[in-house]
Amino acid sequence: MAASSLRVLGIDPGLTRCGVGIVDVERSRRANLVHVGVIRTPADAPIGERLAAVAEGIRAVLGEHAPDAVAVERVFAQHNSHTVMGTAQASGVALLLAAEAGLPAATHTPSEVKAAVTGYGSADKKQVQTMIARILRLDAPPQPADAADALAIALCHAWRRGGAAPGAAGSLTPAQRAWADAERVARTYIRSDS
Repeated sequence: MAASSLRVLGIDPGLTRCGVGIVDVERSRRANLVHVGVIRTPADAPIGERLAAVAEGIRAVLGEHAPDAVAVERVFAQHNSHTVMGTAQASGVALLLAAEAGLPAATHTPSEVKAAVTGYGSADKKQVQTMIARILRLDAPPQPADAADALAIALCHAWRRGGAAPGAAGSLTPAQRAWADAERVARTYIRSDS
């Protein structure tokens, strides 16, 4: 990895399927796939065993690929409280492992992530998968959607947290330009509201 790039591990937390994706993002915002996968646990296994399996999978990825930062999708309220609880527990494991490894970690909402990669905060999973394939120059969208989501989280983090030079606008994709424009508008609105 070049010194001018940022390696980010993105995690789409879940107990049944926990997506993990690593990208190297250059200052020009050009991104390269390093690793993508899904950590799976059986739904009928005890919760402790499932969390241990998720932790083991994330530790392996951290050890093998040595990211500079970790980004986790922020848990949000859903109608299914059982699903939210499992997602929150897996998210906690991911954040704990980042802290133990001494890595900076952050969470991003699903709408932030979708807006970062598609330019639209309400994009569906297929749109996200399609854009991830385009951004990373892949022959096919990553499968399952959890894998694509993990890569999207990593890209969102890198683009928002300095993984790209601010003046590199000429090299931005349409989605990246839309994201940068939205951030400028939000900053202007916040300043004028103060």
